[in-house]
Amino acid sequence: MILSDALHSTSYILSSAEIDDAIIEAELLLCHILGMSKAQLYGEPERPLSVAEARYLRHLTRRRLLHEPTAYILGQYEFYGFDFYLDQRTLIPRPETELLVEEAIKLVRSSHYLKNRFIVADIGTGCGAIAISLALTLPEVDIYATDISASALQVADINCRRHEVGGRVRLLRGNLLEPLPEPVDVIVANLPYIKNCELKTLSPEILNFEPIMALAGGEDGLDKIRCLLNQAPGKICSGGCLLMEVGQGQDKVVRSMLSSHFSQASIELIPDLGGINRVVKIML
Repeated sequence: MILSDALHSTSYILSSAEIDDAIIEAELLLCHILGMSKAQLYGEPERPLSVAEARYLRHLTRRRLLHEPTAYILGQYEFYGFDFYLDQRTLIPRPETELLVEEAIKLVRSSHYLKNRFIVADIGTGCGAIAISLALTLPEVDIYATDISASALQVADINCRRHEVGGRVRLLRGNLLEPLPEPVDVIVANLPYIKNCELKTLSPEILNFEPIMALAGGEDGLDKIRCLLNQAPGKICSGGCLLMEVGQGQDKVVRSMLSSHFSQASIELIPDLGGINRVVKIML
């Protein structure tokens, strides 16, 4: 089998199984197997696949047909321009979460000169994508990254070592803000916000493979956000900021919750590219 045939047949098989973006998924699988870039993939259409490569392609394709996410199959995912190791111990970062990173970077760059030491906390860090992206982009900032899951922190540690930021990203196990040893300047939080009743409507890729504890937000999807707000006193420096990602349609309720906790704070809703208010920014 030559490369062009392998690409065509794999994308056809995935498409027939109603896998979205079948051609992109086929490209990812073949690039992974052959150690090639996408440009190389299309630049060498006559390249033959070895027996072992063809067998491996069939194996990975079968895994995808069982709805295992490609990120877990490949063991990697790109977030904010950086590659991260991933497995089923952590949630797969979503593209919309990059908005949270962008807002944190803008905030730090506009205000870090006011202090000699600037501290950010990433709450519910998972694989560490947010914390590490911030550390790589903002070398002047120290970062705490918390998670209640010991196995998730193991993945985050792998990524800290991969990107050589272990000296600046301190991983802490515990419930939300509780492990923080000192008040911080910025809290960044992408917490579970899916309603319990909506879990069963999720795709098989999510429901059968991603950790439910990283998704389930309680009856109205806001349990973890409430808990974080209750823990906030004494955890944010005066003049600090809280940035949170919220689900579609949750912005007004969350804004009301924040107003009751921080009556004097400035609250801003920031939309994503689809026009959905995705990030809530609270300036204390």
